[in-house]
Amino acid sequence: MDSQVQEAQPIKSRVMKVDSVETWDLYVTQATNQGCPIVAHFTASWCMPSVAMNPFFEELASNYSDVLFLG
Repeated sequence: MDSQVQEAQPIKSRVMKVDSVETWDLYVTQATNQGCPIVAHFTASWCMPSVAMNPFFEELASNYSDVLFLG
């Protein structure tokens, strides 16, 4: 049995960060051209129910690789 302990690797988020109108337009245009569905999570750091949805949204993004998740 291997006694080496592997370090946890950071998981790269599949949720694409949108921080401007230009970024939004870029992702939407690319997804539209590729026929890729889009799911967007509009959130605010001061809104606790919205923040509580972040892990669920990340899980959805990892389970549905053919969908573009924007956050």
